[in-house]
Amino acid sequence: MQRRERRRFMCRLFKAAHRFPQRISNLFMYKCLNYIWRLCATALSYICFGLGGLVLWIVVFPALSLFVRDRQRLSIAARWVIRQTFRAFVGLMHRLGIFTYETHGLDRLNRHGLLILANHPTLIDVVFLISFTARADCVVKAGLATNPFTRGPVTAAGFIHNNAGPELVSDSVASLRAGNNLIIFPEGTRTPMDGTLAKLQRGASNVAVRGEVDVTPVLIQCNPLMLVKGVPWWKIPGNRPHFRIEVREDLPIASLTGPCASDALAVRRLTERLTDYFITEIHSGSGHTNARTRNQGTHHQFPCVGEHNGQRH
Repeated sequence: MQRRERRRFMCRLFKAAHRFPQRISNLFMYKCLNYIWRLCATALSYICFGLGGLVLWIVVFPALSLFVRDRQRLSIAARWVIRQTFRAFVGLMHRLGIFTYETHGLDRLNRHGLLILANHPTLIDVVFLISFTARADCVVKAGLATNPFTRGPVTAAGFIHNNAGPELVSDSVASLRAGNNLIIFPEGTRTPMDGTLAKLQRGASNVAVRGEVDVTPVLIQCNPLMLVKGVPWWKIPGNRPHFRIEVREDLPIASLTGPCASDALAVRRLTERLTDYFITEIHSGSGHTNARTRNQGTHHQFPCVGEHNGQRH
């Protein structure tokens, strides 16, 4: 009996050893095909983004201006169109299998007059944030206003250019007081590939101090990284990236700056505090929520772009 059992065991072991190279080969083939698919899907997404920008510039916004004459109402309508377009674009990239993502604390964006400061690891961070934020305004690179693929949305929405000089702060404060939610990446550029937070510019702190507005911080994590600074778009990671976007509780600027003799000192101190905050939160891995928050999340295989706490896509 024992001899028969040993014989059966050796037979199963031999079959498993025989199938092992085939399974490894199948796994390697799957990873190769998945990589090629994601590369083609990324190229398709770039084409869709560019064509979409041209359609908005040439067709949609001129048509919208025929029905909405008031400049302020036109800007609000254009931002609504951009938000819906970006929501669709995020959904497209997700359904194509380019990345997965999860969100936490998006209900905190259901307010008005927010100063939203976020780190900037990838090229599509602004697409995510605008798609999640109602009446989103944004400080953008001036070059986007002359780029044919982004000129239409940037001009129609009246986004603030980062080369506006002294008017940048006053325009930003005016936007917040008008009820818009202003998105700023304090680094001024994408985070270097090594993950080291770039030196924060003082523009965001100037807006917070002179506008007397608390900061709504957003932490964006992407693992493995994609569309990072200095890397061509076609150099995609070997595995599908996963984004984690968390809107944190507001940071009261009064407690961050303390009593200051001047606005300039308050701006300098706030910039230092924000630098410490983002470095600590990003590198400590504290972007992960506790088990209770995760258990409240909803898992979807092919969802629409949602705005629920702890939602994973």
